[in-house]
Amino acid sequence: MTPEHRMSAVQPHRRGRPGGFSLIELIIVMLVASILAAIAIPLYLNQVRESHRTDARSALLDLAGREERYFATQNAYTNDSTALGYTTAGDTWPQTVGSGFYQIAQPTVPAPGIPAPSYSITATAVGTQANDTACATLTVTSTGQQTSTGTGSFSTCWGQ
Repeated sequence: MTPEHRMSAVQPHRRGRPGGFSLIELIIVMLVASILAAIAIPLYLNQVRESHRTDARSALLDLAGREERYFATQNAYTNDSTALGYTTAGDTWPQTVGSGFYQIAQPTVPAPGIPAPSYSITATAVGTQANDTACATLTVTSTGQQTSTGTGSFSTCWGQ
């Protein structure tokens, strides 16, 4: 047998493309994956920030409701956490809400004798949520006014 015949007997000729991916195919797949990631990751992070804002809004409105219940029986507002129904350990101010992305400061209650009783409660973004420049703080008052600081609109921060 000649060397050419032996080689063809050991390694049969392949017809068509060899197995595997070409470099061009891999580059195209990486390009498509990076475009999808560039779109999906910011959208996901925005949804996470909005979820944290919802936790803070819920906590603020819950505390406002507690203030109103207290006012209904005492004819005054309070910043005493125990009087507002916080009885668990850590009922001092500031209160951390949700998973620790916002802190609610002690309600601002004017001293007795001020013409009209009132309160103001503010939640401030902390931790990674502090990067949320749209809604750095959320505030609710005894008149029901809801405000925020940051670059976001009212509907962005309060979801209305």
